[in-house]
Amino acid sequence: MSKMKGAIVVNTDRCKGCQLCVVACPKDVIALAQKKVNIHGYPYVEPARAELCIGCTACAMVCRMVV
Repeated sequence: MSKMKGAIVVNTDRCKGCQLCVVACPKDVIALAQKKVNIHGYPYVEPARAELCIGCTACAMVCRMVV
């Protein structure tokens, strides 16, 4: 039986960089982007280690900007 892999998609235009999804992630997959801001001037989150995602959807439960 193979392991289930997840995928993180962040709506970077709407992300305000609150990092609630970073705290909720049990595998430390998500991180705040370094030196990047969205169209509104907020730093946003991005998958830093996407290969470790287990598809638990904890990030999506705390933030609607993460799918």
